[in-house]
Amino acid sequence: MGSGEWHVEKRSTLRNDSFVKESGSAPETGCLSIVVLGASGDLAKKKTFPALFNLYRQGFLNPDEVHIFGYARTKLSDEELRDRIRGYLVDQKNADALSKFLQLIKYVSGPYDSEEGFQRLDRAISEHEISKRSSEGSSRRLFYLALPPSVYPSVCKMIKTCCMNKSDLGGWTRIVVEKPFGKDLDSAEQLSSQIGELFDESQIYRIDHYLGKELVQNMLVLRFANRFFLPLWNRDNIENVQIVFREDFGTEGRGGYFDEYGIIRDIIQNHLLQASVLCLVAMEKPISLKPEHIRDEKVKVLQSVVPITDEEVVLGQYEGYRDDPTVPDDSNTPTFATTILRIHNERWEGVPFILKAGKALNSRKAEIRIQFKDVPGDIFRCQKQGRNEFVIRLQPSEAMYMKLTVKQPGLEMQTVQSELDLSYGQRYQGVSIPEAYERLILDTIKGDQQHFVRRDELKVAWEIFTPLLHRIDKGEVKSIPYKPGSRGPKEADQLLEKAGYLQTHGYIWIPPTL
Repeated sequence: MGSGEWHVEKRSTLRNDSFVKESGSAPETGCLSIVVLGASGDLAKKKTFPALFNLYRQGFLNPDEVHIFGYARTKLSDEELRDRIRGYLVDQKNADALSKFLQLIKYVSGPYDSEEGFQRLDRAISEHEISKRSSEGSSRRLFYLALPPSVYPSVCKMIKTCCMNKSDLGGWTRIVVEKPFGKDLDSAEQLSSQIGELFDESQIYRIDHYLGKELVQNMLVLRFANRFFLPLWNRDNIENVQIVFREDFGTEGRGGYFDEYGIIRDIIQNHLLQASVLCLVAMEKPISLKPEHIRDEKVKVLQSVVPITDEEVVLGQYEGYRDDPTVPDDSNTPTFATTILRIHNERWEGVPFILKAGKALNSRKAEIRIQFKDVPGDIFRCQKQGRNEFVIRLQPSEAMYMKLTVKQPGLEMQTVQSELDLSYGQRYQGVSIPEAYERLILDTIKGDQQHFVRRDELKVAWEIFTPLLHRIDKGEVKSIPYKPGSRGPKEADQLLEKAGYLQTHGYIWIPPTL
């Protein structure tokens, strides 16, 4: 079966599971109403609506069942909202699909803390449900909060008061909340308590788009469906693990917002830890693929992380960051951080997990790098060339490759670093890799919480970083200046060397061309 055939078959299967009975008739539950709160904002325009459009044009959202509602304070007509988002939904090949999708969108304006606006929203949803002949309370309502976390409590209260479906009649109500989920342990717990008083955990979907990335979702398959990884994936064979997020640009006009959070809250605690990238690398095999079994194992990993010491942290701030007028002149907010986590359990005792993220660096990439120990009895005297590594390239140029030592072609016995490469652009030609938001919204509709952050997972993740964050906020841990376009502070490379990471010099991975 060709790669294109596989994609079509898989897409059809998902569509049937999500919306259609095996007979191909109407869905077992009522119609689906998707409400985008904060519909006039950047997140909705650039991510949420494009994801919904892609699901629609691939057949995952049935126009006979689905209606989409935008809600925000800005006073707009339906057509004005459609015009605002049209430019982000360009599909030159299928203008008809775009036009039909836009007609599914209706707009309601109102405040986020007033019942009047949400009562209007409820009436609009109910009218749609009646038009689709859904019995009262039997339809599905999905509320996507493309909003700042500060308004989550009031919005959730209004949804609970005015817009709920009756689950005992076969319908459901689910809410999707975006990161950041607080700024430290206390604020995250307060936010969780406020939302938890209104909704059951099964109704809450804490979204982090990193968990929707194709290569992140591949981690479970790689680890637990391939025999040759099973005996290697432990402290006896692995020297260190790096999880890296690098950007080659700075805050670019978002300095004021970024300064409230910094690189640890914005990237390391959210994407690399809280989004469970680390957990997927380090977790034990779950007893099944049920979401709760997987999330149980993630929590166990986080509970095994020992407190972070200042000696295993390097912070940086790129020169010119404070030139932004929205950034305080004395800001200590890090734009770069390298921190080492230690997992105290049988599998990982002694193996450093190096989390590294930064802005205004010399390259843009996100990857997981598993570095193996040296080969004992090096008869080829090739250890200086570099160690074996397994690299999972999350973005850009999605790929997995194993870096290994081979004989250089020729008459002499000389070794060289090369790789076994699975680059998605080459291997899966013609297969569309879905955007993370598409996958996660579809999971929400299906009721699959596997790729969403559970409350206890969120709590333990904040417990790991909150003490360090408070020391940074008090100025007890200082950010070191570094030049834009560099690798970051030289102290970070020294920390990696101290942790046992051996950099390969002279080897560069180049994505294969088609």
